[in-house]
Amino acid sequence: MKHVKTSLCLVVALSTVLAACGGSGSGTEPAASPGTATQAAQKTEAPVEISVMVHFFSQQPMAADNPVKQAIEKATNSKLNIQWVSSNNYGDKLNVTLASGDIPDLTFINDPFASVVRNMATQGAFWEIGPYIKDYPNLSKGIPETAWDLTKMQDGKNYFIPRPRPSEADSFFIVRKDWLDKLGLKVPSTTDELYQVMKAFAEKDPDGNGKADTVGLTANTDSLNYVDTAFTGVNGKYKWANEQITHVAMLPEYRQSLEFLVKAYKEKLIPADFASMKLTQVNELFQSGKAGMLVEKAGTMATYYDKLKIIDPNFKQGDFYPVTSINGYNPKGPGFSGTLAISKKVSEDKLKRILKVLDTWMNPEVFAYNTYGIEGVHHTVKDGQKVLDTEKLQADSVADLNQILYVADPYASSTKVSFPKEVNEVYAKIQDERVKTSVADISIGLYSPTLIKAGAEQEKKIADLRTKIILGTEPITAWDDYVTKLKGDADLQKICQELTEAYKKRMGK
Repeated sequence: MKHVKTSLCLVVALSTVLAACGGSGSGTEPAASPGTATQAAQKTEAPVEISVMVHFFSQQPMAADNPVKQAIEKATNSKLNIQWVSSNNYGDKLNVTLASGDIPDLTFINDPFASVVRNMATQGAFWEIGPYIKDYPNLSKGIPETAWDLTKMQDGKNYFIPRPRPSEADSFFIVRKDWLDKLGLKVPSTTDELYQVMKAFAEKDPDGNGKADTVGLTANTDSLNYVDTAFTGVNGKYKWANEQITHVAMLPEYRQSLEFLVKAYKEKLIPADFASMKLTQVNELFQSGKAGMLVEKAGTMATYYDKLKIIDPNFKQGDFYPVTSINGYNPKGPGFSGTLAISKKVSEDKLKRILKVLDTWMNPEVFAYNTYGIEGVHHTVKDGQKVLDTEKLQADSVADLNQILYVADPYASSTKVSFPKEVNEVYAKIQDERVKTSVADISIGLYSPTLIKAGAEQEKKIADLRTKIILGTEPITAWDDYVTKLKGDADLQKICQELTEAYKKRMGK
């Protein structure tokens, strides 16, 4: 499970890397070569030379004369002078580059919220691209609006192009549909129903082995946060209401969630050792057939299916079933992972040409190169379908191009080409329903100096007390006492004030 949270670290933290992306998973087969209309329109001007710095994940960086790169350059009328930097030390290299002021035309920045990056953006190191994006339809419409909103700086402006990811179908509750059917239960849609399903999964022998050896929900302290969000309806730690930001710990619904979890632990509906479980252990409990629910994306089904099928030969792919919403809530993802910045040293004309290159690259027939490479070299066509030569694609480091430019399939988090058609259709329908109730984490990217200074310690205290109360080593009244204390906490009040101001600026309020 990967969760994108508010990142307010220094540039050195930029060494956190993104996994190289494969195919879009849309199932749509774009043409193998760019359209002639696009090429004809670009013959009137010389290719634009663009210096690029980006990380790579392959064993070796892509060669300058790579045929896939050359095909993209031809399609976009560009010459890309790419400085590939190993993902292992990209943070250090980016640090040095930003400090030197000798910034490439186009730079990959995976943490636009690092303090130094924020300062450089607002001090004029990068172009403010917000006013230009409307002129580039693929950039404006092909990147989720959520991503554009969440990557605004503290002055309310866009200095970064988000590298898109699906914003819908983020990690949420996945339930074993076969267990529901066996016990005569429906997919839960409220917290009361969620509790009843968890209780039945733990107590009514859903695996039919005659033993009390199953739990309702496999989770650790982090994944139990999804129970909190189902009660509060808030994605993240902060809620916008009544023209101000409030920490979720102050909400009465948060206490209700705590009561829910205390009861679930006492009745053994969640793992006894949840407080010490690693994510791999959480997932293994589900894979072993001993848990009826976990928090995941529907698109991860293949990770669990094979192992569950061995344990239970009757298990079907459609039995890995996503919950649509709980109490009318489900989480929306941020819609991005990493960003691109354009140096202010380039002229406005060149800025526009760089944006045009990226916009053209996002056309399906051009982006197809990122996914399929060159016909006859990286894939063949059989019966109208592309057959990939994965070894050649890997040898030529083709997937690393996704670190510069990526087009996200909006259904990538819920469906996969390898899933049966009927399963994909169910997942897609559920995702479409989720859109109606999905909620983004509005605190991502909001700037609060006090949060940087005191936020981590405060969250640790909240998490520690929460865990102790669930385990029963502290009474629920300890939470009431702590909330009373928080109401007078100067740091929390300052954080909420600063986040309120930042949110108003971001939203133009």
